[in-house]
Amino acid sequence: MGRFFGTDGVRGIANVELTNDLAYKLGRYGAHVLTDGRKHIKILIGKDTRISGDMLEASLAAGIMSMGGDVLSVGVVPTPAVAFLTKKLKADAGVVISASHNPAEYNGIKFFNKSGYKLADEIEDKIEKYILGGLEAESIIDGDHVGTWKTMPQAYKLYCNHLIENIDTDFFGMKVAIDCANGAATTTAAYALSKLNAEVSALCCQPDGHNINKGCGSTHVGLVQNLVKSGDYAIGLAFDGDADRLIAVDETGCVVDGDKIMAICADYLKEIGELKKDTLVTTVMSNMGLFESLGSKGIKTEKTRVGDRYVLEKMLAEGYNFGGEQSGHLIFLDHNTTGDGLLSALMLMKVMKKRGKRLSELKGIMETFPQVLLNAKVDNDKKHDYMEDEEIRQSIKEMEKFFNGEGRVLVRASGTEPLVRVMIEGKNQSVLEEKAKELADLIEKQLG
Repeated sequence: MGRFFGTDGVRGIANVELTNDLAYKLGRYGAHVLTDGRKHIKILIGKDTRISGDMLEASLAAGIMSMGGDVLSVGVVPTPAVAFLTKKLKADAGVVISASHNPAEYNGIKFFNKSGYKLADEIEDKIEKYILGGLEAESIIDGDHVGTWKTMPQAYKLYCNHLIENIDTDFFGMKVAIDCANGAATTTAAYALSKLNAEVSALCCQPDGHNINKGCGSTHVGLVQNLVKSGDYAIGLAFDGDADRLIAVDETGCVVDGDKIMAICADYLKEIGELKKDTLVTTVMSNMGLFESLGSKGIKTEKTRVGDRYVLEKMLAEGYNFGGEQSGHLIFLDHNTTGDGLLSALMLMKVMKKRGKRLSELKGIMETFPQVLLNAKVDNDKKHDYMEDEEIRQSIKEMEKFFNGEGRVLVRASGTEPLVRVMIEGKNQSVLEEKAKELADLIEKQLG
């Protein structure tokens, strides 16, 4: 990857790292690359609830219009809604302004092509070359030919209705608690669930520009856990800021993460003959228990590097239709082209309804091996250098030898933050915690 694009678009602190100038150039050159320099194009823009969203949208849209492109703004919608609407409304490209699960001071810009798929690395690299001056684009558009900016505030209903029609299940009698993270799910989750006759209690649906993901959502599930435990709820659903991921809570208040949701849904899809090639695609971060469980049911697994974009690439290349990540990015390719938190919630609830089982029963499909994940805070410019450091490399090698096949050590740089993530999996929780802290402390010391 280049200087600007990470594993999920361009991301940084708004107005510091992700500036108006950069947003303008991303709009300008993104429009040029994605449409092969054509004029009179249509590019759709959606965003989450961050206070910087309006500012960045204005700059991004200005860049698009300066190249003769027309902007269609659909307002606050989930990332998967932009992917769907780009294709549905026959736009030439789509853009999401969001920093997903990151704090409010961050924001990001990510593109979808006209088919609703995230961009390949080589396309992002080409946009970067234009931004950095390595390539030149036609730039003289006079006042009669600049683009226009239109809004479509009800577009979210097209997305919701698509999910409602495809899920084809009535949730009457199901009491559901949802945490919208004060983010993009505030426009869609309660609306869609209510249309399917679920009884919905919603938390964190009062975005103020500053409170997105703040102590809530898929990375802070305590609020929805407490609500579920306080009443007769069938399930709790926690979304992240742009609603492309889901973490669930069963009726007892216990967390059901992406691995367990994948196991439940893969098993159901195989049973009804809709799991292509009887295969689930996931990443190296998934728990060893997932692979053991699915293997016993005749379901094969394919592993990719971390990032839902790499899961999707494998799915498209090999003809698979279901994949995802432990963090809750799940891709049901028969229904949408990217990770979709609301779709994942509806699919999980559909399995509960069709099988007539509580979520606490369904999650028993897999036994989770103890796993510890720690973040080492490092200098952002050094986060990819952990394997270049002899002391770090030797420590990892010694830990792998220590576990002797009954555990694993996984170290990777965050694609969006100045962090190196340390994940250790095995049988003894206290040993895992000790080893993970030891390695994370060493990485911070060497690369901080």
